[in-house]
Amino acid sequence: MISSKDNNRIKLIKKIQTKAKQRREEKAFILEGFKPVREAVRLGLVSEIFISESANNSIDLPVSDVVEDRLFSDITDTVTSQGILAIVRMPEYDNNRYFEKDNCKLLCLEEVRDPGNVGTMIRTAEAAGFDAILLSPGCADVYQPKVVRSTAGAILRMPCLSCGNTDFVGELNELKGKGFTLYATHLQGAVDFKEPSYDGRVGVLIGNEANGLSDEATSFADVRVKIPMQGEVESLNAAVAASLLMYEVQRR
Repeated sequence: MISSKDNNRIKLIKKIQTKAKQRREEKAFILEGFKPVREAVRLGLVSEIFISESANNSIDLPVSDVVEDRLFSDITDTVTSQGILAIVRMPEYDNNRYFEKDNCKLLCLEEVRDPGNVGTMIRTAEAAGFDAILLSPGCADVYQPKVVRSTAGAILRMPCLSCGNTDFVGELNELKGKGFTLYATHLQGAVDFKEPSYDGRVGVLIGNEANGLSDEATSFADVRVKIPMQGEVESLNAAVAASLLMYEVQRR
């Protein structure tokens, strides 16, 4: 049983939990909860599993070590922990595999910084049948604990693509070259979001919570769409807007 905070594995877990640089270097993140950890084991992504001393020791998972309860509470990021966490390898994805897929549906996020919003979008993208999510460099780290937790396990299955060697608008330009029709949610949208047919390869563009899409990103959009609102509300939460658009795309 691990009982010292100076244990090297405990130190590594805490670094991966709290530092994006460490996650990138290790190409790993921390996953908590029995159901998500089981899924990660099924997908062959787990490096190590740790359980608290008071957890059910009869679980049918390849546990690497047991951690003293006091110490486990120090390394967990959840308020009510289930007493299990795993070091999980980041899935690797090839952007072109998705960019070149017929009828590909992409959610493209520019500077979406709220972890809860990003996590909700990842979870909803899987539920709505989208193929992948493209994130600009300024978005919240998809492998930080708050994002991972709010995806409810979808982070293991929904491809989250980085912009690679170019910037966000460079990727949008590449998508245009591959035949994608880009739809931007915009307050100055001229088309009700229920009007387009959303045929073929589709990219749904969602911008920053406070400022929306940049003018440069908006300029790449083929269609600006708006979501009708009543009352005195000026805009919708970014995750809510993305959810409405994704389900409308798949409804067609």
